[in-house]
Amino acid sequence: MRFRHHDGTLVHAAYCTNVHAAEDLDGVLEQLGRFCEPVRTELDLDTLGVGLWLARPVATALTRDHAAIERLRRELALRGLEVVTLNAFPYTGFQHDVVKHNVYSPDWADPARLAYTLDCARILAHLLPDDATRGSVSTLPLAWRTPWPAERSDAARRALDHLAAGLEHIESRHGRRIRVGLEPEPGCVLETTDQAVAALRGTDPDRIGVCLDTCHLAVGFEDPHTALVTLENAGIPVVKSQASCALHAQAPTPDTLRPYAEPRFLHQTREAGTPPLAVDDLPQAIAGGLPGNAPWRVHYHLPLHGRPRAPLTATHDVLDRALEGLFAGPRARTDHIEVETYTWPVLDDTGPPTPRALVAGIAAELAALRAALLDLGLKPADRKGT
Repeated sequence: MRFRHHDGTLVHAAYCTNVHAAEDLDGVLEQLGRFCEPVRTELDLDTLGVGLWLARPVATALTRDHAAIERLRRELALRGLEVVTLNAFPYTGFQHDVVKHNVYSPDWADPARLAYTLDCARILAHLLPDDATRGSVSTLPLAWRTPWPAERSDAARRALDHLAAGLEHIESRHGRRIRVGLEPEPGCVLETTDQAVAALRGTDPDRIGVCLDTCHLAVGFEDPHTALVTLENAGIPVVKSQASCALHAQAPTPDTLRPYAEPRFLHQTREAGTPPLAVDDLPQAIAGGLPGNAPWRVHYHLPLHGRPRAPLTATHDVLDRALEGLFAGPRARTDHIEVETYTWPVLDDTGPPTPRALVAGIAAELAALRAALLDLGLKPADRKGT
């Protein structure tokens, strides 16, 4: 979906394909026909934006074979899909039975992370629509916080310098600007906006910024407007935003939260306070790791249009304030926004949704995002005007 901000910015909205399991190019191409095109049809759009997740083996295959990139380009065009952003946070295996801490490997102290990210940027330079101003790639916030000795921190900082140089080379070669956004997340080296600002100060703002995930903001009990002002004052761009909601328990009890303590993904949990009390996964919190005297928020991406089991709620208020801060002002603070509900396969204890139900759910999320952006004054920029 495309929207026009009143400052003239073309805002691209997409959904992230890391909800689908695919570790090879054939699997990615199959997703386009099985899920992405039906979502576009459901929304009655000429063109649907997709934020591709290309696992390391897929990125390797595409960078080694230009014909493979052309095959992907043709398939996207055939199905009415466009790509302006990639999610390069997961490296591989993101829909395995158990992911947990594996999603943070390799980290930015490992040369493999830099190589993968630049490969994704090169691929994106070939996939960008001709009229797109730039592309974006999101990545992990350096590493999980432990272990993180000084030598690994220094290696990661050097890697970001090499990243900026590599992105500049890609732009000079292909004429397309690609920016990379580090995505602050609870439990990581960069958990808060302030930590992201401290780490990114001095990096190239034309190449490197943040990916602002509204679920992560909510879990950390951060105010979106304060976060955006902090980033703006530091000169750090919002390369892209991920629209998502966290799980909120106003009066946390084990019985209400236990259905969400599933084994695949890490569900960092915070209890309101200054600073918030923290545990690394929901089962720890339920087992007594948090006192339960104040509200909890859980890193559990919930559909934008849905509601969890009462008395639990979702952090739609944080999402709304973030969207307002990004788009209600005199200028757009980002031009890429992506729905990233990768938890669809584990939302229901009866099992993953059918392909048809998943298409309907993703379309409903994008419809909710479309309604929110229109309410903020953005205008449709798709050819059908919807």
